[in-house]
Amino acid sequence: MAPYARMRDRDLAREDGLFVAEGEVVVRVLARGRFRVRSLLVEERRAAAMRDVIDALDADVSVYVATQAVMDAVVGFSIHRGVLALGERGAPLDPAKLLAESESKTALGLVGLTNHDNVGGIFRNAAAFGARPVLLDAATCDPLYRKAIRVSVGGALLVPFARAPSGDALLDVIEAAGWEALALSARGERTLGDAMRAEPSKRRVLLLGTEGEGLPASVMRRARGVRIDMAPGLDSLNVAVASGIALYEASRS
Repeated sequence: MAPYARMRDRDLAREDGLFVAEGEVVVRVLARGRFRVRSLLVEERRAAAMRDVIDALDADVSVYVATQAVMDAVVGFSIHRGVLALGERGAPLDPAKLLAESESKTALGLVGLTNHDNVGGIFRNAAAFGARPVLLDAATCDPLYRKAIRVSVGGALLVPFARAPSGDALLDVIEAAGWEALALSARGERTLGDAMRAEPSKRRVLLLGTEGEGLPASVMRRARGVRIDMAPGLDSLNVAVASGIALYEASRS
């Protein structure tokens, strides 16, 4: 049970190739997804509800059942959801291969997003609208951080993702794969809806940057700027909200 100890302290500094999934809903997603489950830690009153998941796990997966007091003591704080799991990250995926193999017409590119709530929300939206894959630059935070997984309601465990060193490197991959890069910006020359409807068969990567500075100038120069129409006097939305609107618009084209 050592990997569960002092979980908050270890969240941002895990070097063991593992990640933590929290709560019954998220752990169920983990159990049916692409990541291998290393172990489960279940509060004794939740064990019966998780029996189907436990029975379906590989024989070498450790399952620990503990009282609430023991579970809280091991983790270092109160675990109200009563179910934790360790997943194995596995080898990083290749962004070019993900684009080449994607069956979706829409993908996402995240540049410089460091808020785990936003990244989790974006992955939840990507899962809901079938956007595949999500590409990340090196500065974007870890989608497999415990809070990001929780906010994504397991979406980060379902939607394949891969990293490139920078926003410009992401564009290199996107262009080489033959996808069009659309940069969401309040200064976009066309609305996203107009751009999508003009050439509905195109495969596109929607690029999202920070809410303050937006996408880097070097990325904006190479991508096609598009905007989401809003009421006069407002020029920005929370980036997770913007991703949901953009993906809904893309799903209609």
